[in-house]
Amino acid sequence: MGGKIFATTVAGVMGSVAEACAATARQDNSSLVVWIFLGFCALIIMAQLLPVLRTLLQAARSQRERRAQQIMPSSRLAEAPVAGKEKKS
Repeated sequence: MGGKIFATTVAGVMGSVAEACAATARQDNSSLVVWIFLGFCALIIMAQLLPVLRTLLQAARSQRERRAQQIMPSSRLAEAPVAGKEKKS
């Protein structure tokens, strides 16, 4: 799901940039500089988002492990022998 959101965001940004470039009538020769600047801004944003994503994944993993530990003891109790009742062979 995260990949779809990312792809949609990138497509939206790139689409709006293309429209903005096509709408301008004047021509300046700074397009390479602008793209380098935008790439650097994207690099900074991604560097800020990576620790957040790592923390979210770690929290989800620990939550999943906590749920598994809560489920396991209850299923083991069902298999435990009841006191006072013995198996007849």
